[in-house]
Amino acid sequence: MTTHLGAEGKAIALHVSGACSGVFEIPCLCKVPELSTGLLPAIVFQNDVILVSRFVVSLFLCINFLLITTFFMKEFFYTTMRYILFANTLLSDCLILIVTNFLLIFDYFHLTMQIWLCLIFYILSSVYTFVTPVTLTAMTLERYVAICMPLQHSELCSTHRSLHCILIIHSLSYVPCIVILSVFFASASLSFYKQYKVCSVEMFIFHSWQRHLRSAISLFYFLIMFIAIVFSYVKIMKVAKAASGENKKSTVLKCLSQYLQNLMLLHYYFTISEDSFLQSGALQTTNTIFGLRDEKFFNALKNFALCGLHKNLKP
Repeated sequence: MTTHLGAEGKAIALHVSGACSGVFEIPCLCKVPELSTGLLPAIVFQNDVILVSRFVVSLFLCINFLLITTFFMKEFFYTTMRYILFANTLLSDCLILIVTNFLLIFDYFHLTMQIWLCLIFYILSSVYTFVTPVTLTAMTLERYVAICMPLQHSELCSTHRSLHCILIIHSLSYVPCIVILSVFFASASLSFYKQYKVCSVEMFIFHSWQRHLRSAISLFYFLIMFIAIVFSYVKIMKVAKAASGENKKSTVLKCLSQYLQNLMLLHYYFTISEDSFLQSGALQTTNTIFGLRDEKFFNALKNFALCGLHKNLKP
């Protein structure tokens, strides 16, 4: 959200003296010439976008708070792999929203920071950008085991194995970040880490081929997750055709619709949108839909949101 002004209305920003000893540099706005009327609509539009994005972030965080609180309300949720992985996506999405929000504000007000601090923001955003789609793939595989391998489900998807699964998810999500930062550490000088700049992902790209490498890694992850979801989808389709009984067919059809939703999300996440805020919005929508479609979770959520009143209203 960088404001570009013309020659007549360019703001003069001076760094506070002695700021080199700190982490941030705060721009000091001096006397600004009057802006031409043609620039005012663009500035007002950018201010409106900032306000709307702040409102959307606050709304998403409130929804996630409700979902996370509901998760911890019942022992069944935090002892079942499916819901544990769901909570992992919620926490990941919250972190992405907070980091993205901070970076957007810093960029809008031209707040600079030392490179080493920006590096921390980059690691968090890079890792947890992959955590959620990888977790969604793990949730898909869990449903595959539950339907196609019901006898092994309790053993393969226990609470203890859920923690191992989350550790594996985070390990896989660190790989792209480690690859990109390895090139960065080999190319950057020590003095570069002490410089003050507006934090952005592009400052860690020194060579054009690094962008191609980053895109290739994202595409590789997308293909692996796509193959895993399609494989599970095909296997469950076979179970659906052979299923007998309305309850079993209904369960299978819900899983199939969830798979299609995950496929569309992965396609949007990796191939259409490169904006982290839009990606967070897509993930938030998926999390909300999951919480509302799951009958047990929805009932617990409704009970929490209405402070237990809906139980008393039932005949």
